[in-house]
Amino acid sequence: MGDKEIKSLEELGKATAAAETAAPADAQAPADGEAASEETPAPQSDEPAAPVYVQKLDAQGRAYATGKRKNAIARVWIKPGNGKITVNGREFKTYFARPVLQLVIHQPILAAERKDQYDIVCTVKGGGLSGQAGAVRHGVSKALTYYEPDLRGVLKKGGFLTRDSRVVERKKYGKAKARKSFQFSKR
Repeated sequence: MGDKEIKSLEELGKATAAAETAAPADAQAPADGEAASEETPAPQSDEPAAPVYVQKLDAQGRAYATGKRKNAIARVWIKPGNGKITVNGREFKTYFARPVLQLVIHQPILAAERKDQYDIVCTVKGGGLSGQAGAVRHGVSKALTYYEPDLRGVLKKGGFLTRDSRVVERKKYGKAKARKSFQFSKR
């Protein structure tokens, strides 16, 4: 390669490819008693192997997960049953009276097509009702993936496994709220 003058990028690519394929000079041939091994290791790919998700159950056969939203934290247990949902010891329709919040809780169950197949028991604290409903939805989604790992793709595509990280912005000094200023008076 030292004698030739390279005039284009194509020639450079061809020359480097030829140099890489040529056997290195310091490589040794196998000794007389040793035979060259027929098995060559498979080339390593840069992509990591896809993770394998397994079922995670407790001693009672339930799947447990923690869901979070705003300042609310929900602890959720799922077990096979007839679709009863209990929140803090009460029926979820009495705890979350607004139909929108009931719909939020049912979203991952409907997306996974598992309506009336699991009993859900959850305890939730912190935040308001909207944040608590979001936390229960997040916990139910995670618990479903722990009970049935095959549902992960459906729930991930629906966005139910992602923790909604939006929280209330803190109040700054010299301001009425996080960004609202006091009324300005020129005189």
